Amino acid sequence: MLRDKIDELLEQVQQMSAKNTEEIEALRIKYLSKKGEITALFNDFRNVAPEEKRELGQYLNKLKTVAQDRLEQLKEQAEAIREQEDKADLTRSADPIVLGSRHPLSLVKEEIIDIFSRIGFTVEEGPEVEDDKHVFGMLNFAPEHPARDMQDTFFVEKEVGVQKPTDILLRTHTSSVQTRVMTSQQPPIRVLCPGRVYRNEAISARAHCFFHQIEGLYIDKQVSFADLRQALLYFAKEMFGADTKIRLRPSYFPFTEPSAEMDISCNICGGTGCGFCKQTGWVEILGCGMVDPNVLESCGIDSKEYSGYAFGMGVERIANLKYRVKDLRLFSENDVRFLQQFQAC
Repeated sequence: MLRDKIDELLEQVQQMSAKNTEEIEALRIKYLSKKGEITALFNDFRNVAPEEKRELGQYLNKLKTVAQDRLEQLKEQAEAIREQEDKADLTRSADPIVLGSRHPLSLVKEEIIDIFSRIGFTVEEGPEVEDDKHVFGMLNFAPEHPARDMQDTFFVEKEVGVQKPTDILLRTHTSSVQTRVMTSQQPPIRVLCPGRVYRNEAISARAHCFFHQIEGLYIDKQVSFADLRQALLYFAKEMFGADTKIRLRPSYFPFTEPSAEMDISCNICGGTGCGFCKQTGWVEILGCGMVDPNVLESCGIDSKEYSGYAFGMGVERIANLKYRVKDLRLFSENDVRFLQQFQAC
């Protein structure tokens, strides 16, 4: 009977599936072309009794509509798949790609720079392979100055055949960037100098032959030690919390006078005393002082008109305090298990 044929084809078209446009076209030809199965039913419809034509005609039209709608759905699905394939990166590895994270030293360095940028400091960088003049000579280190013994230097080569031999070395501090800035710019100067430095030291949990520093320099008219203290207090509170206290202890550096070491109240015990701060309640984080007039003069700045302050800190030291990393070697060993701990930072 015609109705049974319609029921059979209706079930078939409802279950039609295709992977591409070629398969969809084949289904259209099979069911809806001039020689298709549904078209053949319309030819058989001519022989239906008049009293059945109304009902069967509606049922046959329903079959044709369902077939057309299903083919249209298959076309839309095939088009979506094709667009997705066009967007696919065929060079991408089939293996799952594990997302990395920022290195803790990068996180700390950028946070320090961000804090000081709020009070007008800009970033300056310089070469890691330097000469004696910029690393020592212009910073008040006389050729036989005992302070040179404070920093065990990696010397690269000595330039010979010139009237005044020049030692080429790996910079021991980023103060060399400050000397380059002072000789190329006129005050006011307010810069941060981040970078990697090198010293010939035995590698251990507390020391390494290379590490990272950020040094700051501010030179202008009537700059005082009070300005230095206020800038460092602002940094300490922004970096370690609003309750952080600081203290400045007299010290010595060839390029600053007076000089000081700065401590902060221990951010672990809150200053009450613990193993980390050796029961003192204080932790040293940086050195600072007023720029020595001899340094200003050697860089071509009139020390009678201008004054300034400088400070320097180890990024690893700040990272130790912030993340409580006890072994400096972890920062440079590329242990993925260690680095993954900072994914949420």
